[in-house]
Amino acid sequence: MADVAHESPLVNELENSRPTQTTLSPGLIASLAAVPILEACGGGGGSSSSSPVSSVGGASTSTSAGSAPVASLTQSEAARFLLQAGLAASDADIQFVQANGKEAWINQQASLVPSISRVDWLVASSYDVAANMNSETGLNNVLWHHLISEPNQLVQRIALFWSEFFVVSILGLPVAWRQFMAASYMDTLEKNALGNFKDLLKAVTLSPAMGEYLSLAGSQKADTATSRHPDENYAREVMQLFTIGLYQLNLDGSPVLGSDGQPIPTYNEADVMGLAAALTGWNFSGSNANYNYAITPMVMNENVHQSTTNNVFLGVTIPSGTTGAKSLDLIITALFNHPNVAPFVSKQMIQRLVSSNPSAAYVSRVAKIFNNNGAGVRGDLLAVVKAVLLDSEASQDVTTSIGKIREPMLRLVQWARTFNATTTTSVWGIGDTSDPSSRLNQSPMRSPTVFNYFEPNYSPPNFSLNSQKLLAPEMQIINESSAVGYLNYLQQFVTSGASDVVTSYSAEIAIGANASQLIARLNLLLTANQLSSSTLNAITTSINAISSSSAASILNRVRAAVFLVMASPDYQVMR
Repeated sequence: MADVAHESPLVNELENSRPTQTTLSPGLIASLAAVPILEACGGGGGSSSSSPVSSVGGASTSTSAGSAPVASLTQSEAARFLLQAGLAASDADIQFVQANGKEAWINQQASLVPSISRVDWLVASSYDVAANMNSETGLNNVLWHHLISEPNQLVQRIALFWSEFFVVSILGLPVAWRQFMAASYMDTLEKNALGNFKDLLKAVTLSPAMGEYLSLAGSQKADTATSRHPDENYAREVMQLFTIGLYQLNLDGSPVLGSDGQPIPTYNEADVMGLAAALTGWNFSGSNANYNYAITPMVMNENVHQSTTNNVFLGVTIPSGTTGAKSLDLIITALFNHPNVAPFVSKQMIQRLVSSNPSAAYVSRVAKIFNNNGAGVRGDLLAVVKAVLLDSEASQDVTTSIGKIREPMLRLVQWARTFNATTTTSVWGIGDTSDPSSRLNQSPMRSPTVFNYFEPNYSPPNFSLNSQKLLAPEMQIINESSAVGYLNYLQQFVTSGASDVVTSYSAEIAIGANASQLIARLNLLLTANQLSSSTLNAITTSINAISSSSAASILNRVRAAVFLVMASPDYQVMR
């Protein structure tokens, strides 16, 4: 396949937004001479003849998800699927997918359970001592531990997606035992990640973390004497961000237009007020004397639940006298059954896992599965995940795929998993990676707002993507400062590890004397063979310029090769 440079709009935009300078160490500057950072040419090379990695079984001729014979999957196709579905592509997983198929891998992953919950990990690591009561100590540690070391990487990946959909940020939890509250929330998302959306929505609503973050905890019925009104925060966001969105949607995710040609709103202020009233009465299960209140679902206090009048929202009437618990069940059912939910959820899941710009047909196909998994069940999330990952559009030819930008924190996790990184201290001390100038401008559970790190409909202004009406959500956190920060942090963790999380690169060192073989391995595992031929040639030339005469020099070769691949726009755009 010929070099397809500049055929990917996302790659081109990363090139155009390259930093004007970096602060890379002199030792790496020489090896980077052949590949200007964020200026490497190219789109995706695919499993082409330019790649020295062999394919198994030839190219797939299937046009529908999951229907191709297992033997037809190439290494590139298997790796690409794994990078969409999980957190990394290992040799063993690539071989499993080739031998058993994509759906078999999903089923295997869905059956795995974590070795320990996040809350239990915090306790086992002695973070439950009184000195930590008013801090977040331990949270970063347990979040990175699960993302990097737990074997159920599909579930971890989907739980991370839900954490960016049902956003709760540690920055908005100014309470005692906040690390336990946040850890418990992630445990809740993981437990329900592949279950039913209705159950997930209810669990999120009753989570003390969500109760604190969007001030549902402690919301009380109206009191005219004191001019008190039910808190509207969660009522507004559960509609706008978590279920139905701002405008009525067709099944394919496009807005329903009124007679005036404008999108039709899904709700109004009266709906918010009615829902807020129906949600009053929920609060924490106990005091903050210990962390139990932070990990236990909220409980109802009927004395402050507004039940003396009908509570009306979205055309649903909750009759006067209805208990708070029953009211919540009616609320969850009404939101769950709204026609917007399927396309609203489906499109965002596709955007996070596969492509920022899925076709209307792709969204529609997934939304249909959300509405009915084939057995009459609505909201079956395992079926929805399969629909996203096994769709023909998810595996279409790389040269026609726009794809998505890899989230910065996922790049770090991929590096750690790909090269079998371990902790030298059992602490998993990577810490907060939010700093844009020195780290990733993103860190788990540290979204700056309830709108996530970036918005799903973001298109960078003054870029060609915007004029083409294409979305690039992740570009909302990419700028000159964060681009340089990523490169310098990349150099740090590739060279010496991320705090106590380190790797020996043993498999790569074994072939490090052969630059072509080394780059081929990295191209497969890190990009599913999507480096363009020009990028491959430039990196290979650069690595060949580094001595291979000693063990130390071979290690330098490996580190430089990993750095160069992960610094390239070809890598940063997953297609």
